Amino acid sequence: MNGIVSFAQNHTVIVIVLALVLLYFMYRKPRVLIGILILCLLLAGLLYLITSISGSGSEQEKKLIHEEEKELDTNR
Repeated sequence: MNGIVSFAQNHTVIVIVLALVLLYFMYRKPRVLIGILILCLLLAGLLYLITSISGSGSEQEKKLIHEEEKELDTNR
């Protein structure tokens, strides 16, 4: 959320143009706008799922590497 607010503050012209485009689509073609919004929500959910799965996988990998190092140190 902070990234979106920061982008909006730093690139005001782009945000205004995007808002005008969204308003135009909402007025002229609401069905297309709803489809685009649903697609964006699905893609955002997929990105969240992928990042959460990869995050837990990398944590597991670090734990396994740490355990391997402990075993090697105790065997010496």
